[in-house]
Amino acid sequence: MSLKIPIETSARHIHVSQEDFEQLFGPGVRLNYVKELSQPGQYACKERLTVIGPKGRFEKVIVLGPFRPATQVEISVTDARRLGIPSVIRQSGDIKGTPGCILEGPKGRIELKEGVIVAKRHIHMTPLDAVRAHVKDNDIVFVITTSYERSLIFSDVVVRVSPGFSLAMHVDTDEANAFANEDNPTGVILKLFDGHTYNLQTWADELQSGINR
Repeated sequence: MSLKIPIETSARHIHVSQEDFEQLFGPGVRLNYVKELSQPGQYACKERLTVIGPKGRFEKVIVLGPFRPATQVEISVTDARRLGIPSVIRQSGDIKGTPGCILEGPKGRIELKEGVIVAKRHIHMTPLDAVRAHVKDNDIVFVITTSYERSLIFSDVVVRVSPGFSLAMHVDTDEANAFANEDNPTGVILKLFDGHTYNLQTWADELQSGINR
């Protein structure tokens, strides 16, 4: 039986370092917890920031806790276009060489030299989930959604395994709008060509050429 994976929409948000947070909100200020998120230890905060790019801005972007070693802004491809910055797809925490932006808070503003990413679609799972799904950490897989009448297949989905995770696939708002039309969408892993888009394209080219595997 396939492992049914809840699919959650991750809207634009910001992870902050303590140093940057104090520049934006004032010395000695701490994160104000509002509610727990689906991943253990991660939570939404009361604080909001303005994200500013060359062509546009987003007001009241939510800050997530706890503090991170480096500040990271996670947006969608559509968001990147509105801000006027390149959309660079990366795993969370992999920010070297990514675009920057200006963050504005109630007590100041900072210019990030890097740290704005479009998060690579991914699945959080425990080691037990990984055994059940026959995958391992950093595997790349396909996931077929079960959303009513708008089902599709996501390729290049990275598997992230840790005892501290809770089973969930995270997609951004662009990706969610492409398929989700119900409250609790789910998906299952499809074992095909190691999950890579280019291998799927090769298969499609072969089929058009009359080659059947």
